[in-house]
Amino acid sequence: MPVATTRTITLQGAVGHLVDVEVDVSQGVVATSLVGRPDAAINESRDRCRTAVTNSSLEWPATRRVTILLSPADLPKRGPHFDLAIATGVLAASGQVPRPALAGTVLIGELTLEGRLRTVPGVLPMAMAAAARGITRVLVPEPQLPEAALVPGLTVLGLRSLSQVVAVLRGEEVPEAPPVASAPSTGLLSWRGQDRLCDLDLSDLLGMLDPRYAAEVAVAGGHHLLLSGPKGAGKTSLAERLPGLLPDLSTEEALELTAIHSLAGTLDGDAGLLVRPPFFAPHHTSTRASLLGGGTGRVRPGELSRAHTGVLLLDEFPLFASDILEALRQPLESGEVTIARGEETATYPARAMIVLACNPCPCGDYTPDPIGNQCVCPEVRRRDYRRRLTGPVVDRIDITRHVRPVPVHEAGDPLARPEPTAVVRRRVEAARDRQRTRFAGRPWRLNAHVPAAALREEWPLTPAAAADLDRQMASGRLTRRGLTRVHRLAWTVADLAGIDRPGQAETDVALRLRSGDPLLLSTLRPAGSHG
Repeated sequence: MPVATTRTITLQGAVGHLVDVEVDVSQGVVATSLVGRPDAAINESRDRCRTAVTNSSLEWPATRRVTILLSPADLPKRGPHFDLAIATGVLAASGQVPRPALAGTVLIGELTLEGRLRTVPGVLPMAMAAAARGITRVLVPEPQLPEAALVPGLTVLGLRSLSQVVAVLRGEEVPEAPPVASAPSTGLLSWRGQDRLCDLDLSDLLGMLDPRYAAEVAVAGGHHLLLSGPKGAGKTSLAERLPGLLPDLSTEEALELTAIHSLAGTLDGDAGLLVRPPFFAPHHTSTRASLLGGGTGRVRPGELSRAHTGVLLLDEFPLFASDILEALRQPLESGEVTIARGEETATYPARAMIVLACNPCPCGDYTPDPIGNQCVCPEVRRRDYRRRLTGPVVDRIDITRHVRPVPVHEAGDPLARPEPTAVVRRRVEAARDRQRTRFAGRPWRLNAHVPAAALREEWPLTPAAAADLDRQMASGRLTRRGLTRVHRLAWTVADLAGIDRPGQAETDVALRLRSGDPLLLSTLRPAGSHG
């Protein structure tokens, strides 16, 4: 009897691989052999599939030898979603399902002992991988039909049971079956959560012209931002308003973000594409696995990847564990996270705008002014705290701003008219449109993503501005990495101002943003005069 082949997808990180499930039913010692580097969940599928087939009023070849090969054999396979492909392959090999009906079809789903389908995480990236490899039809558990249908060019069928799958493949009338329970992607309790960010507006913040302009530049170019200052100065309030400045995601970005949340098992299947940039602010007691990805069993993306295309706020970042701060080097530089564990290596995108916020000391009351200084921290604690504010992680931050409390006369000014979020967002959108046009056909989207070599060769500064940066580097004020980041910042400053090529004025602003030096009033006036 010839071999029957079904197809499914296995995931390594965010990358999907097409897997042929080849099934041979032949004479020999009665047994079911499963080969091709399956994990424990797939090995257990032999018993699940056998019982599911029997309880679906179908026939398992119990008197034959069943050999199941997951091909390519050298690729590790993980996850219970192989159940449907394995069970259907056995039925096809034993003549109960027509083999031609399996052409161009991928099957995804876990089976219960009753033969019902269960939802599985990662359906969207699986469907994306299937479409990229020429697959035209995907069969998934019914609740995940909207998720898989987000991929253009695919015919997606949402089914409830193995019996329904067999009926579809046979071209018969689909029998009734109980609904499939949705994946528990949301908690049992609900609260406002991120929805509260919709009520936050920049017009709520009085004064703060310097950090507000820095935030505008950071959002416009996708630059990482460091906010330092005493407690109550407004660092967290400003950071929480950054997502409102970001435009809606493009279709490509929305698919990327939605796929990551599908992998993490946090996607609401009824919500469709995630079109708004996310915002996450993990507590400083978070573990490395929760922040960067990992976990026991199946590797999952962490908060950093879930914030892809959005904002990740690390408030009180000196209090985070040292290994987390050191592990931030790679995503700050490359925009991705790679997790290696045993034989498994997973890479997830992490192009989030990272915002670090910190106090000047552990208690948050330190100030250089002896009169106003109310700090009670011993000097040794202050020294240890400040040590975390330097080094390779902070060197990868593009913009540094020292936030000071708003003076009483500014906070009580009845004539103050802070710009609302909508006004600033229009400038950000215009700046990003300029970048989209400039980088058309390139693998990067924003100024912060452009490699140093491409900057120098294709988008150089004016000769005078380049000479200014060379002098800064010769004096030791800038490292080579710092020079590149100032170059990127200068382009963002120019994009916000509508200038075709950054010169000395834009480079000076970029230098001040990078070093933490105060900005000139002439720079802040345009941003604070509208509204």
